[in-house]
Amino acid sequence: MFELSLSVEDFKLYVLRQLNHFFPDNKFPKNEEKLHKSFLNALDRTEYCFKHVALKSYHHDNKTFLSHTHSDQYTLFLWFFSNSLWKEYEDSELASKVFYLNKMLNGLTCMYDAEMPEIFLVIHGGGIVLGKASYSNFFVCYQGCTVGAINGIYPILGKGVAMAPQSSIIGNCRVGNLVTIGNQALLRNSNLEDGSICYRDSETGSQKIVSSKKEVWAQSFFNTSIC
Repeated sequence: MFELSLSVEDFKLYVLRQLNHFFPDNKFPKNEEKLHKSFLNALDRTEYCFKHVALKSYHHDNKTFLSHTHSDQYTLFLWFFSNSLWKEYEDSELASKVFYLNKMLNGLTCMYDAEMPEIFLVIHGGGIVLGKASYSNFFVCYQGCTVGAINGIYPILGKGVAMAPQSSIIGNCRVGNLVTIGNQALLRNSNLEDGSICYRDSETGSQKIVSSKKEVWAQSFFNTSIC
């Protein structure tokens, strides 16, 4: 069961009022049917994503939740909405507005045509930049994270990659499954094997990479086995 904090129509009206408030250009909406179908598609994608999340505010007792006042949940919904508008109709104008709204409200810079996975989480938000890398399911990132390119080459991320606050993955990187990037760590034009932990030593500031046989960090966010 999918429980919304508002009815479907009221939820849609809530989003439309925000868009009209921030973009009063009298160009919106052009096609109500197109907008409605993309909105419903975004809700379906959000439900599918959230039902895999172990956090009780997302999924509990066979119920999946989406609240317009839960900023992290709303962040993901808006991204799915922007992407649905683009994938189904290539409506770059409306998709851009939803992307921009998400950036203003939640501090997420992730373009509507990025290839994000079906299941991922943004925690706390603010200052997150997710470029057009190759992502896999069960990706998790915290505030201040960056995934970006060097000379047009983006990283390739495996399943269950978790990025702690202020960490970055940049350039020609192949990151394996079940990898953790620690606070303020920078992976640049480097590869990481499955199960690796890349972290910055708090005393020396040097960067270290270790292998972990323990349950990886990303798994704690999801109720389904990652690998």
